[in-house]
Amino acid sequence: MTKMIVGLGNPGEKYEITRHNMGFMTVDLLAQELGVGFTENKTFSASIATAYVNGEKIFLVKPLTFMNESGRAVKPLLTYYNLDLEDLLVVVDDMDSPTGRLRMRQKGSSGGQRGIKSLITHLGGEDWKRIKIGIGRPKTGWTVVNHVLSRFDENETEEANIGIRKAVDAIEYYLEGNSFENTMSKYNG
Repeated sequence: MTKMIVGLGNPGEKYEITRHNMGFMTVDLLAQELGVGFTENKTFSASIATAYVNGEKIFLVKPLTFMNESGRAVKPLLTYYNLDLEDLLVVVDDMDSPTGRLRMRQKGSSGGQRGIKSLITHLGGEDWKRIKIGIGRPKTGWTVVNHVLSRFDENETEEANIGIRKAVDAIEYYLEGNSFENTMSKYNG
């Protein structure tokens, strides 16, 4: 079996540690722990790292299409590697949860998250696993765009890092051969 772990975010230094890049930060930490590095693949508009866990090939992917066009990179990769939606796990930020809180789902709508919306459109369905990491709601007077493209306040940084750490732990637990159902019951919330 092969799995693809996709972290959603926006490429480029200016977005590096913004709220919208929780997915990128999670797969970066996972790659670091697995001792692998990312290589930019222009054909697929993605940075890709390959690891082996328990004899299983794992692709770590960061789409370089920007958040709102994530599906444009992920669909061709799934097709190229001959993977099904059940082999896909996506990590994304979640404005509907407090900073750092995990919400894991086996399927679902976009909930207004444009990266997920793009994936649903390009993949032709919403039956794929996801880990959503809370980034909190916008401050009074802030737009959603201002919020998701901002960095965490000093008092939120620790919670954000705990959320990323917990997401990596959940992915590693899942890759050890535990079902996603068991992973959800251990790490959700």
